[in-house]
Amino acid sequence: MARHDGRLPNQLRSLKVERPYFGSAPGRVLIQAGNTTILCTASVSEDLPPWKKAQENPSGWVSAEYNMLPGSTAPRKARRADGRGTEIQRLIGRSLRAVIDFKALGPRMVTVDCDVLQADGGTRTLSITGGFIALVDALQQVEDPTFDITKVFSDSVAAVSVGIVDGEPVLDLDYPEDSTADVDMNTVMTGSGHLIEVQGTAEGAIFTRQQLNEQLDLAELGIAQLTQLQRDTLAEKWPLDT
Repeated sequence: MARHDGRLPNQLRSLKVERPYFGSAPGRVLIQAGNTTILCTASVSEDLPPWKKAQENPSGWVSAEYNMLPGSTAPRKARRADGRGTEIQRLIGRSLRAVIDFKALGPRMVTVDCDVLQADGGTRTLSITGGFIALVDALQQVEDPTFDITKVFSDSVAAVSVGIVDGEPVLDLDYPEDSTADVDMNTVMTGSGHLIEVQGTAEGAIFTRQQLNEQLDLAELGIAQLTQLQRDTLAEKWPLDT
């Protein structure tokens, strides 16, 4: 199958990571996949949410916020909260929390902000991949001699979109593919290959169990490459032993 941008069905878009990006947050990463560009920042606070403070010996928490800037799409994206954005930021938060030991994190709150500068498909999945890098960078700067970042992370996390376009399973859909796909699926996995979340919908045509498996195989292939990108980007700051 010839994709409109010349990629193979199992090929990710070109990837680029710039860090530290400008700003004051301890974790700040500009991540790009093709034309999709997202600024992921992570900030650490000793002020926990009220429901956490109310617990005996409260542990930490990780939250996420997601926003598409007005100029990220054409026509202009209105600057207001909507249901889609709320659903996406909940997905990002769930995905990041899945690999965190909150007791090891200690009584501190980390907020990961994902601001879409340019949208061309896959913004939620790229936010998770970049958000993990920003989260690690922020926690590397915690000034507490009792804090051990190697105990905070049980695994890494990354995400990618897959789908069926013109009857063919493909990896990492951009907007022209996403907007016409028969099936659209977002997959979140750990670096060790465990599933965290799968969001799949028959947009234009129903699909078989075999096609589901083929898409998950593509997602696993893509996430392995994204995990390697995260490792290469963080280098000596990689928080995991394996």
